[in-house]
Amino acid sequence: MLRPPPRRDPDSVVLCVLATDEEDEGDIALQIHFTLIQAFCCDNDIHILRVSGMQRLASILGDPEPGAEPRDLHCLLVTNPHTDAWKSQGLAEVASYCAESRDRNQWVPYVCLQER
Repeated sequence: MLRPPPRRDPDSVVLCVLATDEEDEGDIALQIHFTLIQAFCCDNDIHILRVSGMQRLASILGDPEPGAEPRDLHCLLVTNPHTDAWKSQGLAEVASYCAESRDRNQWVPYVCLQER
């Protein structure tokens, strides 16, 4: 039985994760894509976090469902359906980190995900 995908509320987006590895740094199309996404997120008060370590990110997120389309992990939107967008302690910590980074004039904070 086919089911429609769950409804997603664009207003519930609280974080945009932009992920790359060293080999992606020369991809001009990806960099333009990231620039446009960052502009949209800034205009809509969505926190942005850049990360490196695509393999580690994939392992954190787990395996996709069987039969699912291949995942593109370069841009992930984190949503939170709560009325108070930062009720989750983890999301609140990320928001605090993003705000502190902006206070230090690092508009898009960067985190390197280490392999375990």
